Amino acid sequence: MKQALEVLLAGVVDYAGLFPPAALDMPAATKSYAQYLQDPNRRVLGRFVIPVMRLREFDEAASALLHRGATSEPWRLSALPGPDITADIDLALKFNCRHWSESEIGHAVIDALEIKASVPDEIHAAASVMPRQLTPFFEIPITSDPLVLVNAIKRSGAFAKARTGGVTPGSFPRAEDVARFMIRCRDAQVAFKLTAGLHHPLRAEYPLTYADDAPRGTMFGYLNMFLGAALAWNGADESIVLAALTSTSVQDFAFSDESIIFAGRTLSVDSIRDARDNFVLSFGSCSFREPVDDLAALSIS
Repeated sequence: MKQALEVLLAGVVDYAGLFPPAALDMPAATKSYAQYLQDPNRRVLGRFVIPVMRLREFDEAASALLHRGATSEPWRLSALPGPDITADIDLALKFNCRHWSESEIGHAVIDALEIKASVPDEIHAAASVMPRQLTPFFEIPITSDPLVLVNAIKRSGAFAKARTGGVTPGSFPRAEDVARFMIRCRDAQVAFKLTAGLHHPLRAEYPLTYADDAPRGTMFGYLNMFLGAALAWNGADESIVLAALTSTSVQDFAFSDESIIFAGRTLSVDSIRDARDNFVLSFGSCSFREPVDDLAALSIS
């Protein structure tokens, strides 16, 4: 894989196999994640995404798969709490205590929580009870201007999250909404992750589920998203970001070890790394194989 592309995609896929459209059961999802950790493309893999209410189920399904020992690498988890944030934070911290490096049930750590919020008060309330061990990502609506919510996230010292698709055509935001969200986050210096509808590298029409009669719709490409965000972070205006989000041809991008070029703008390896470290962090996907296999099919790596 070309160095610039490798930096762009390092740890990019937070595996959400428990969620639709895959909706795997816990044994299948944890087994798949364990396999992906050994995959040649494992550098692309990020956290395992799980609802807090299913942590005990995880204990049973994953124990035989988790690493053990003082030098073991833990599985990193991102957990989705329910309505009682305080209670679910307590459950997450107790999970971490159970899964320390020398634990008999294996080494794992929850280091992020993904929380839905639609008004600033919800953000401030959740952030006020958040321990330092957990990084909060606040999923906010972006179909209207998210300026107030992004600023509330900034004041709370948290990260943002935006939903970019689903299993029906109406669940996809406009590209203009996503571009505006990225610019708002850039201006506020708020890092973010994305979730849903990003199984494929390039924007195009695809089936929205795995059913034989699945509805079809135009899905965002994760390359479009992450390159658009990197351009925004490095000073591009909203029109350039929007152009990157809506491009449907890999020929619009030039990939090399040293850089990625779009619309006459060059993103060096260092500028891409800066954007990935400090701005666009990951995306949730119920599939790991689709993103990496479709990328390989583009023959750009």
